[in-house]
Amino acid sequence: DTLEVGYGLCEPAVVERFTRDGSSAVDWLLQSGMQFDRAPEGGVALGREGGHRVPRVLHSGGAATGKELQRVLSARARNQRGIDLFEQVHAVDLLRDEGGRVAGLLALRRAHSGANPEPVIFQAPSVVLATGGGGQIFRETTNPALATADGVGMALRAGAEIQDLEFVQFHPTILYLAGAARFLISEITRGAGAVLRDRRGKAFMEGMHPSRDLAPRDVVSRAIFRRMIESRDTHVYLDLTGVENAAARFPGLARITRQFGMDLARDPIPVRPAVHYMVGGIRADIDGRTTLPGLWAVGECASTGFHGANRLASNSLLEGLVHGRLVGRDAAEDAEGRRPIRIAHPERGRLPNREAELDLTDMTYSLKSLMWREVGIEREANGLGEAARRLEAWDGYLARLGPFSPEGVEVVNMVQVGLAMTLAAGFREESRGTHFRRDFPEQEASWRRHTIVRVDAGGFYCGVRPVAGTAEPADPTSTESESRA
Repeated sequence: DTLEVGYGLCEPAVVERFTRDGSSAVDWLLQSGMQFDRAPEGGVALGREGGHRVPRVLHSGGAATGKELQRVLSARARNQRGIDLFEQVHAVDLLRDEGGRVAGLLALRRAHSGANPEPVIFQAPSVVLATGGGGQIFRETTNPALATADGVGMALRAGAEIQDLEFVQFHPTILYLAGAARFLISEITRGAGAVLRDRRGKAFMEGMHPSRDLAPRDVVSRAIFRRMIESRDTHVYLDLTGVENAAARFPGLARITRQFGMDLARDPIPVRPAVHYMVGGIRADIDGRTTLPGLWAVGECASTGFHGANRLASNSLLEGLVHGRLVGRDAAEDAEGRRPIRIAHPERGRLPNREAELDLTDMTYSLKSLMWREVGIEREANGLGEAARRLEAWDGYLARLGPFSPEGVEVVNMVQVGLAMTLAAGFREESRGTHFRRDFPEQEASWRRHTIVRVDAGGFYCGVRPVAGTAEPADPTSTESESRA
């Protein structure tokens, strides 16, 4: 299922390893005290989600799996005597020693007195980025406020290769009510029998895909997007009225909708797609090693080739668990015996005179609207080109006027990663997985390659690399297999 949903861009060895080690990772979670939902006979209950042919997904509290996983992992970390936790610290940039190895990072630490955050340097023989995704780059997202692509931005500025950044997964169903938070409605609801309908009550996924409402997320998201355009509506509906005991099975959803006067047993729920997962990220191998010595990446900020061009539902937690253990061991073994090498403090130059001040809130909303409009569910060359020009201009004056604060750093990261994402989307002239080009609607065999974006002395570079074990395909561009922007 993982390989099929990956549309030819999965790395087979990575998929084999991560799926093979999944059961041992689940056993480790059970031993750590994680509570999974149980079937009536006492075994773990298995749900079915989009792209899965059989029920195989474990859940906690219906759709509250992430919350329970966070509880278990946080407790284990806090109880490990060998782990020091530094909270209210915002990573800014990676630092390298004279040999070019990543040897620490520059951060901003919030002062308890309420004063401005103070710069602080951490030295380390190994640095692992596990910073999550960047959904806040877009107007509609299921991601929390902290998902501002910080790790990818740091790695990009340090010169690491960023892979497959054009692939951004949209979750088909978030609650869409005026004044309500963008609450994610899990695919487990559709696995239990919920149906997507338009305003006339038509179940529009019939005939769109053999799996209908449980088709892969990119298929369902585009179907909803197009139905919204055709009906000139802002949403469609998720109908749970035919799901037995829906309120008991999905208590979180029932509680939220009840506060807005809706009953799952009676009322279809208004939903629409939102950015959910950044499929691409920092290029990393099966042990998490990036293209920069001393730097590892894991989880959503990394791109190992596990997901290919589209993530199979629930595979993010599988990846985090299995890859996290591999990365932790490899980074620890590499660090053993290494003594921290002195790194020079960054030079603090004189700040330029600022006659103008940036409104970070306005810039953030401008970014979100631009990315949603031009780099969203469907894309085309003119819109991508216009987005790239604006983002490049914004990046230019952010460098001169942006405040050196956690909020300022987040905006810089979002703009720079948004620019890299836009360039990668313009570079891939085909449609594959989550990446859909209206001007190149077909999947092309010659584009069965990973895209690479990096920053060097010449600016942004876009190129390609083959999927492991595949023959090098024909050049996907008419002139060359790389470009600069």
